[in-house]
Amino acid sequence: MNLKKIAVISALIILFGANSYASAVKVIKSHAIAMHGLPKYPAAFERFEYTSPRATKGGEIKMFAFGTFDSLNGFIAKGTPADNLHLLYDTLTVQALDEPFTQYGLLAHSIEYPEDRSWVIYHLRPEAKFHDQHPITSEDVVFTFNLLLDKGNPAYKFFFADVEEVTALDTHRVKFTFKHNQNRELALTVGSLAVLPKHYWQDKEFDKSSLEVPLGSGPYQVDKVDPGRRISYRRVENYWGKDLAVNRGFYNFDQVSTDYYLDQVVALEGLKVGEYDFRWEFSSKFWATAYDIPAVQQGLLKQVEFPHQANSGIQAFIFNLRRPIFQDIALRKAITYAFDFEWSNETLFYKAYDRSYSFFTNSEFAADELPNDAELALLEPLREQVPESVFSEVYRPPVSDGSGSNRPNLRRAKKILDDAGYKVINNKQLINPEGQPIKFEILIRSPGFIRIINPFIKNLARLGIIARIRQVDTSQYINRGRSFDFDMRVHVFRQSESPGNEQSNMWSSKAANMEGSDNLIGINNPAVDNLVERVVNAQTREDLVIATQALDRVLLHNHYVIPQWFKANNRIAYWDKFGIPKVTPIYDRFYQTAVFTWWYDEDKANKLKNNLQAIN
Repeated sequence: MNLKKIAVISALIILFGANSYASAVKVIKSHAIAMHGLPKYPAAFERFEYTSPRATKGGEIKMFAFGTFDSLNGFIAKGTPADNLHLLYDTLTVQALDEPFTQYGLLAHSIEYPEDRSWVIYHLRPEAKFHDQHPITSEDVVFTFNLLLDKGNPAYKFFFADVEEVTALDTHRVKFTFKHNQNRELALTVGSLAVLPKHYWQDKEFDKSSLEVPLGSGPYQVDKVDPGRRISYRRVENYWGKDLAVNRGFYNFDQVSTDYYLDQVVALEGLKVGEYDFRWEFSSKFWATAYDIPAVQQGLLKQVEFPHQANSGIQAFIFNLRRPIFQDIALRKAITYAFDFEWSNETLFYKAYDRSYSFFTNSEFAADELPNDAELALLEPLREQVPESVFSEVYRPPVSDGSGSNRPNLRRAKKILDDAGYKVINNKQLINPEGQPIKFEILIRSPGFIRIINPFIKNLARLGIIARIRQVDTSQYINRGRSFDFDMRVHVFRQSESPGNEQSNMWSSKAANMEGSDNLIGINNPAVDNLVERVVNAQTREDLVIATQALDRVLLHNHYVIPQWFKANNRIAYWDKFGIPKVTPIYDRFYQTAVFTWWYDEDKANKLKNNLQAIN
């Protein structure tokens, strides 16, 4: 056979081989992408159901925040960023808040990907522009991705760890190629990327916190900045995306402003005298006792609880395992018995809360039964690396009788300590078997926690454990968290409806040694690493639930945290000058997106003004 015939045959083999592969792997092109199943909304949908066609543009909403800010760059692990900076930027896709995890095109008009999700191509809208009218192109996407991995918050390295390459195929097509096809979530996760302007940032110091107003592409621009005290945003009149289905009914206020307060009591009084309009109420005491005023009684200042079905994650006292004394699981478990939730809920919280019981509280991912056969298949190979209770007990936080004495729980704690070789010397100081005194600080930034922590400290003292409160300002609190400079603190681990890459940032051994990561606890556990990988690489919703329950179970039985409390609703106080959609998005855990579906109602505002004048 001559060389020419060989070349022809080889070419045909390559051609038919490529065609065979293409036919075997189905490529999908759609307006949306769901983690599992199909998107709820069709390609030609008008708006999300939790927005209103009655919404009008105009007016202002004034909010509040606690603490301060010194940066307008929320993408880096430096400085204290201002609230609502996300209003400046558009992302490739946007998540629907009435589905567990589905992304709809924003900057991208369509999303192309194979069934195995080994890559994804975003087709950008040609009309998309930054605020300076410069077109948004695939080069901006590539630049943003590389910039965030190089100089952004360390969390990006975990979110995008399995991205092999990002390529600008042409002006309006950008391709993300993945290292493997096991991480099905990644095709959605990369869509959450806020796209930054290359022409603006390429000659600037991105990794330096600054109050310089950045260039964005979103529905708002920064209007005025009073450093540390107030920031306001102005709606962009010619915003390129204002008529998109994903934006209809959103971003209705001409002005959005946030005032900062250093004291929660002063902040509440600010609401009552009309200094701002809208307040998330996180204090059960305030909610129960501080709103008994004429304006509330007459319905002018509204107190409303908006229910949700969102994964509540966990709020907890967390141990910093980088501190040698907290390496002992027996000590961590004993300390857990000293927190008396039932008494706190009865006496301090006005029975407002339920006890957190999982790292995925209020969701199907919570390990609230003994492991089934599918979960045991993941756990059995790890049996030597996890507590035996993982297989025999359903974790539940200690329960007291609510009387305040907490004696039965403290007796259990003492037995745990005695069995582990701890001793009390001089009738007041607990020491471990190595002779180290057990004492630590609880880091806080809000004085509102003092009344909650003091009874906990008194119970600890009865065990010979010396704990003290260390209160710092917001900037110090954030910086000490980033550098893991604390013994114990309160933290909220927020969770999504589809756990994935972020779990590595929270629990993995790699994250434990990376400053700025969310592994504040300092977990360095091969069993946890194994289960995190199972969660990230789950191929079906069923596999995801099983893997996440196994992860939850191992985290709980290692007693890394002392669970606190949760409530499956959002407590909102607001002056009655707004229109509100009839439907509440069920997966908006903190009501931080839904507020931007509200609108200023001029008739209500005028009526409110007249009624307030009558009261005064």
